[in-house]
Amino acid sequence: MKVPGETGLLHLLLAPAMDCAVLEHLIRTLARIHEFIDERVIPAERNLESAPIDELMKPIRAEAKQLGLWLPQMSKRHGGLGLSLLEHGLVSEVIGRSPLGNYALNCQAPDAGNMEVLAEYGSPAQRERFLEPLLAGEIRSCFAMTEPDKAGSNPVWLTTTARRDGDDYVIDGHKWFTTAADGARFAIVMAVTEPDAAPHARASMLIVPTDTPGFERVRNIPIMGEAGSGWSSHAEIRFSGCRVPASNMLGFPGAGFLIAQARLGPGRIHHCMRWIGICERAFDMMCRRAASRELAPGKRLGEKQTIQNWIAESRAEIDAARLSVLHAAWRIDAVGQKAARVEVSAIKFHVARVLRDVLERAIQTHGALGITDDTVLSFFYRHERGAQIYDGPDEVHKSVVAREILKSYGLDPRAKGNRS
Repeated sequence: MKVPGETGLLHLLLAPAMDCAVLEHLIRTLARIHEFIDERVIPAERNLESAPIDELMKPIRAEAKQLGLWLPQMSKRHGGLGLSLLEHGLVSEVIGRSPLGNYALNCQAPDAGNMEVLAEYGSPAQRERFLEPLLAGEIRSCFAMTEPDKAGSNPVWLTTTARRDGDDYVIDGHKWFTTAADGARFAIVMAVTEPDAAPHARASMLIVPTDTPGFERVRNIPIMGEAGSGWSSHAEIRFSGCRVPASNMLGFPGAGFLIAQARLGPGRIHHCMRWIGICERAFDMMCRRAASRELAPGKRLGEKQTIQNWIAESRAEIDAARLSVLHAAWRIDAVGQKAARVEVSAIKFHVARVLRDVLERAIQTHGALGITDDTVLSFFYRHERGAQIYDGPDEVHKSVVAREILKSYGLDPRAKGNRS
């Protein structure tokens, strides 16, 4: 049995020491990335709604590569910066201040996760055909898992199937919220290949080029009225007799969830630190507005106590969230993803809530301006409200945290004897 309370102070005291010092080389890298985002990426936001992002960002991405800022999430062996997860977390905050930041450095979802999966589980032929051009920024990819007719909070309940037929798999099914499918060269698809296996061993991952007959992008799904295009979009996909070689499977049959879990932990760190970058951008905009907006001659918005409360609460919440995420990243680096699952689930719902609250305050501080596209706040709100839903809804992550804590007190909420 676990020691009661070991997720609190005792847990921290018994763990290896967490070194919060940022190495000098990383400080220089962070400063260079910060300058690049401020001078090259943020100015490009003015064309965010009017120009295709892929074309808009080509010269900026080429410059990022030339400056040695490319692929912060990848090892040096794969042409990246070779950062630890904690170090990449710090980078994610800096680049997260712009909705174009991750794309500028080729560390955007879903490509970043797909790169990591291909690097870890891909065959030499798969890496040559799909990973290398992805690393170079020559192509994009997408990840197809969520289905419209089944609860996304129950990932083992998939209806998309991949039936073995000789040397091929034939895929049939319906997916949606397949991010960046518009213009992607290939998809990594979760499909049931082992229907008689245990729930977590039924699905496999298959690489599907998007020009394969039977692959259909039905539409880009409007998000609060905006369908988007290219990388900045979420698609509905149908697979109808979509045939791919068996050699396109990642890992082994039934390994889909094993691979997905390896992908999700680090991905949640990246997301959470990116959200903190968004919080910092929104916080800065809120403070500037409060300090400059006049309600009457000589009367500034920031003189109102409500605004001051929002500023104080936001500052405290952002700083606390940052430390929680960095601690989770350090835990994964130190003891592995499985042992850090409570910390990872906790930051997922906590930081998503902080993000929502800070954006709400920043928008309200801007008044009617805050809900227009004249600032980046409305874009952030439209595209990041889903933070409390995707990669596991808040409610699921709260259950994970509570169950693990209760086990240390002798109660397993999932044990049959505990159910009424």
